Amino acid sequence: YQIVLMLIYNGCRISEFLNLKKENVHLEEQYFDVIASKTENGLRKVPIADKVLPFYKAWYEGSQCEYLLHTPDQKHFDYRNYYDSYFTPLMEQLGYDQTPHCTRHTCVSMLTEAHVDQTTIKKIVGHSGAMTLTERVYTHLDIETLVEAINKI
Repeated sequence: YQIVLMLIYNGCRISEFLNLKKENVHLEEQYFDVIASKTENGLRKVPIADKVLPFYKAWYEGSQCEYLLHTPDQKHFDYRNYYDSYFTPLMEQLGYDQTPHCTRHTCVSMLTEAHVDQTTIKKIVGHSGAMTLTERVYTHLDIETLVEAINKI
């Protein structure tokens, strides 16, 4: 369940999160860098919410694997392994019919309900392609602002 909660609180694509290497995780500053994404706009700094920071620390410190998330035998999670072995059984146990991508929608919905402005939401989830020219040129949100926003949910 930890990975699902981490996804809900970061708005990442599942592929971005499964491919996250520890070297790109900055626990003290509460963010991680997405350096490989489906889109150029997806390359970004993603805030880590206080509520799930202990999960990040446990995964980070709990193995020698170069990836933050890993199988019990310290191997890199590929999507199919994660989906079939962990995500699907959890959804069945909870009685939900969801996909990992639904966590992105949940994150955006929760941020919207918490009255976080759309520019900040787009920055967090990597939708800067949907930003106006003014937002792209004149908006430079620092990581503290993004952490503050994600902590509203």
